[in-house]
Amino acid sequence: MENALVVFEGKEIRRLWHNEEWFYSVVDIIGVLTNSPDPRNYWKVLKHRLIQEGGNETVTNCNQLKLIAEDGKLRETDCANTKSMFRIVQSIPSPKVEPFKRWLAQVAYERIQEIENPELAQNRVKEYYELKGYPKEWADKRLRGIAIRQELTDEWKSRKVTQEKEFAILTNEITKATFGKTVQEYKEFKGVPKKNQNLRDHMNDWELILTMVGEKATTDITITKEAQGFKQCKSVAKEGGEVAKNTKKRDRKKNW
Repeated sequence: MENALVVFEGKEIRRLWHNEEWFYSVVDIIGVLTNSPDPRNYWKVLKHRLIQEGGNETVTNCNQLKLIAEDGKLRETDCANTKSMFRIVQSIPSPKVEPFKRWLAQVAYERIQEIENPELAQNRVKEYYELKGYPKEWADKRLRGIAIRQELTDEWKSRKVTQEKEFAILTNEITKATFGKTVQEYKEFKGVPKKNQNLRDHMNDWELILTMVGEKATTDITITKEAQGFKQCKSVAKEGGEVAKNTKKRDRKKNW
């Protein structure tokens, strides 16, 4: 999920890595190119016209994939891969189409580079945060946190935890044990403006460190106890969060 957003001309576009390629939210791209007050309706009309013009293959190639909506929930959304997206934008009368096509081609090329050299992906994420005004030291911790999170989710997947809902519950167990709040409660506490924004992007340095401690401890305990399935992993997630909580207790002078 950490790479689930890309930015074109200052506007965010949701995407999902699916079947070994990126799929982009059609509605988001239409919103960027047209500035329409109702991009969903714009897409509905355009989709109907494409079908009438015999371009139903393009429409058919739009997969219904689950992306994070404004309410923070995963909802099915029309998504298109790079090839289909090129066809769709050709039907949109906008001066932004040609710059967008060049941008889309560059994003696809960068993904190929990142597969060959994963460090490039980390560098781009770091640049993204620094461009948004985050301090370099904070960005370094955020990137380290992404790596630790990936290690944990990979471990969960290998232990028969596969559903998005289960991942959310396990994450809540760690967060509750660490900070005494669920992810949503902590978002409200931190004043995160949008439900689909990542809580970690609003954490200070020590909050990021505690989150890393909780998730790293959960990974290590999961391996040591050879936890299997959602129920056992849930118990371990709470233990990992308790490790972070105890770390916090040992130094109350920090700005938690």
